[in-house]
Amino acid sequence: MWTETESPIGPLRLVERDGALSAVEFSPYPEAGAPDPGERGDDHPVLVEAARQLAAYFNGELRDFDLPLAPVGSDFQQRVWAQLRTIGYGETASYGEVARALGMTHAASRAVGLANGRNPIPVVIPCHRVIGANGTLTGYAGGLERKQVLLGIEQDGLF
Repeated sequence: MWTETESPIGPLRLVERDGALSAVEFSPYPEAGAPDPGERGDDHPVLVEAARQLAAYFNGELRDFDLPLAPVGSDFQQRVWAQLRTIGYGETASYGEVARALGMTHAASRAVGLANGRNPIPVVIPCHRVIGANGTLTGYAGGLERKQVLLGIEQDGLF
């Protein structure tokens, strides 16, 4: 099931599978090759709660999401996404720092970046908090403008 919610970074499609949030998609939504999100279910409890928590996050009232999550990915991707959830609100980490936290060398930064870019639940799993080693904003599946807005919300309370 899925629903749509408005946000400062554009409409978001929230997708639920088996009682857990499985995707947060940026508009324009994926079509070709993407899993079918199923039927629209605006009143599904997981989707209602996800929309509520996202609204609170965007309003600066929520720092930590408390939702059942079910991102689909490889074991390595799952490890990276779990590590992303340890980066605190308003904090950032480089790809190399994430790799080292996973017990890998800095050389694994590229693999971490690829896994980061495939995160199916952005915002909730905070892939926007990963930046370049020199502090620059680097790639973001939703676009650098969205990444900048998300970091601004957390660091400055500004949109």
